[in-house]
Amino acid sequence: MHRARLVLPGGEEVYRALAVEADRSVPRTRVNVRYEREEIEVLVEAEDTTALRAALNSYLRWYDLAVRSVEVIKDGKR
Repeated sequence: MHRARLVLPGGEEVYRALAVEADRSVPRTRVNVRYEREEIEVLVEAEDTTALRAALNSYLRWYDLAVRSVEVIKDGKR
């Protein structure tokens, strides 16, 4: 089993966006997303390095999208 751990800065809004994705079934991977003190931890376990790389790429893209979306929303409220 291959494992990776990402620790990313972010608020609860970003955490909730990623947590929804962790509930999905992804072949050959297991993902757990946790949130504590403005940090989001993404734990990925995969059967092989190809599945691990694919999962990490997906979560990093979703994280980037969530962060940018929150920034746009907050800027629009000012």
